Amino acid sequence: MKGFVTIEGCEGVGKSTQVRFLKEYLERTSQAAVFTREPGGTQAGEKIREILLQKKMGAVCEAHLFAAARAEHIDKVILPAIKENKLVICDRYIDSSFAYQGFARGLGIEKVIQINSYAMQNCMPQYTVFLDMSPLNSWRRQKGKVIDDRMEKETVEFHLKVYNGFLELLKMYPQRFIRIVPHEDKLQTFERIKTALIERGFIN
Repeated sequence: MKGFVTIEGCEGVGKSTQVRFLKEYLERTSQAAVFTREPGGTQAGEKIREILLQKKMGAVCEAHLFAAARAEHIDKVILPAIKENKLVICDRYIDSSFAYQGFARGLGIEKVIQINSYAMQNCMPQYTVFLDMSPLNSWRRQKGKVIDDRMEKETVEFHLKVYNGFLELLKMYPQRFIRIVPHEDKLQTFERIKTALIERGFIN
């Protein structure tokens, strides 16, 4: 079994860029992998993603929509790929629900675990690459860019709660989390990620 790796971090820290670098590297070195994202990854999940990123809603509704998209994602994409001995790399997963809904929205970890019990019991990542960068210093903030979605437009206080949530998760799951501090040179950041995954036997 190849395994399941997730990539996490706050908004604007270069996460999507690093996922792209990893995909390009694996393609260049002929290493098969399934790349996917949350919310999304399936037709139903992408529709839910549109709702989540554009429509205002309560924290409980938000958490359940993320979980619904995740359940479909697990059944249709992640588990089938793992059963075929493929490496699965997912841009955001359960830890984003912990950080965003559990910590920043104030639902608490236990409530998020309850809502995501299917994912917790059936499909947890073996490793989570966490790009440890405060939203106060994010590349997007430094460049003054704003993405037109509901999460991006949240307050600085909200994003700091998300970041502190991730730091708590780092303490809670030290064996699973791989902490990567982003370098100004994005290729150097990728080298750190690549080295960490090679050391753990996930890629060559």
